[in-house]
Amino acid sequence: MNRMFDDPHASIAELADQCVMCGLCLPHCPTYALDGTEAESPRGRIQLARALADGTLTGELDAARLHLDHCLSCRQCERVCPSQVRFGELMVRTRALIGPAPQRPSRLLRLLSRPRLTQMIAVATRLARAPRWMPALLRRFGMARDSAMLAALRMLDTSRPPRPTPRTVAPSSTQHASARTRVALYPGCVASVKDRAALEAAASLLEAAGFDVHRLPARCCGAMDRHDGLSARAANAASATERAWREAGAIDTVLTVTPGCLDTLGHDLPQARVEDVLGFLARHADRLRFAPLRLRVALHVPCSRRNGPRDEADVQTLLKRIPGLELRVLPVSAGCCGAAGSHALTFPTRAERLRALTLAPLADLAVDCLLSSNIGCRLHLAAGDRALPTEHPLSLLARQLESA
Repeated sequence: MNRMFDDPHASIAELADQCVMCGLCLPHCPTYALDGTEAESPRGRIQLARALADGTLTGELDAARLHLDHCLSCRQCERVCPSQVRFGELMVRTRALIGPAPQRPSRLLRLLSRPRLTQMIAVATRLARAPRWMPALLRRFGMARDSAMLAALRMLDTSRPPRPTPRTVAPSSTQHASARTRVALYPGCVASVKDRAALEAAASLLEAAGFDVHRLPARCCGAMDRHDGLSARAANAASATERAWREAGAIDTVLTVTPGCLDTLGHDLPQARVEDVLGFLARHADRLRFAPLRLRVALHVPCSRRNGPRDEADVQTLLKRIPGLELRVLPVSAGCCGAAGSHALTFPTRAERLRALTLAPLADLAVDCLLSSNIGCRLHLAAGDRALPTEHPLSLLARQLESA
């Protein structure tokens, strides 16, 4: 745990010194593409982080820190960096030094990190059809269009979350249940409410592949707090996650349906093997059979998957096992869709610009559905195109699952 929450002063300079200032990352940075300024690039942010750490940047910091707050932590720059700068870790430590962005909607995010409250609000807003009329009412009473509350309402679906309809299948393994490998399924916070269909689908697929699934309690892993500079809150979340894992028997493999939780869960549970369900199933795909489906789908690969485990090819291989499915990968035109943890609520206007760039290629793909495995990305993208159905790839896979 200490490697995650220690004093950032000791390591920021060391991490920043890995950068040779070559600038190869600039064309790949989404915020640099938006603004075209050095301060909105990885290289510029590294210089700002170094200056903050060594004390050369003092006085009024609002203008300087805004560029750090705008960073999406997509880690697109890490993929092309010849010096292998650990930019994601550098941003975590720098934000721990300066604290969260002043614009961050902390109360709203604290609420969303509590699954029971989130569930109650989701049901209430759906029954009242609040996303249809409340934004106009709030704007009439003076709320700015780029407020976090309005952004959250735009991301809420007025319909009931789709429930998976997996086929009844027998496990492919002939072993007795007690002899099957046990895995833990981590529900998360928002995902436990808005991605329940994917969680049920994950359990069905894992059991069909011969695994015994233990569901951990729904709770926040602390990813957004960690990335936003709230180290103490993130540490508390990490302790609670580890405690729940140990109470469940310290299961070797912990799986999540949301790749946005992967990095933080890996830090929370260093003794476990933390993986995304899709990547895990791809290695055991020979145990699963799927019914044919005539459908053309677009696959959005979240930054947390593309630049974290980098297993996008495995996910495509798994989906291509569905006979008749036409898979189109959404081009990485923007580098990031703009959801980026709390970014879509903290800087809604910037997030909408990135979303528009991400969705633009869909016009040429002519697909029936958009798939994305990260709950934040999927809600954000759905708010930009209400006409196009969106779902988790696991839900689609579970519906097509055949008996072994």
